[in-house]
Amino acid sequence: MSESYDGPLPEPTRDSQPYWEGLRESRLLLQTCSECNVIRHYPRPMCSQCHSMKSEWIEASGTGQVHSWTITHHPFHPAFKESVPYVLVTVDLDEGVRMQSRFRGVEPTDLRIGLAVEVAFEAVTEEVTLPFFRPVV
Repeated sequence: MSESYDGPLPEPTRDSQPYWEGLRESRLLLQTCSECNVIRHYPRPMCSQCHSMKSEWIEASGTGQVHSWTITHHPFHPAFKESVPYVLVTVDLDEGVRMQSRFRGVEPTDLRIGLAVEVAFEAVTEEVTLPFFRPVV
């Protein structure tokens, strides 16, 4: 657990609570429509494909490829002032959805579109675990 984390924390909703519980167990869970089986991320109450309100959760592989990234030089929150510059990455997960998170593991100059990555987990409080991506070794 991170002893010094003082950044903003998520406020889980009824729809996202299973996602955050999965992260706390070091599992990446994705919401799936119970009617048409479309996987969606970020969790939300209604399927954008068939408009069903029914959903289930599946455990994702946690692997994918870099779609794009940005290097953050200006902290959007005072808690991140000591962390800049840091990399935010958009990943095409193997399950067919995109996910954004922090990236660690290689220098920004070594990043490339298509780089194979995997999710990892950082417990920042007793209740909250945040995902980040790193290169597949």
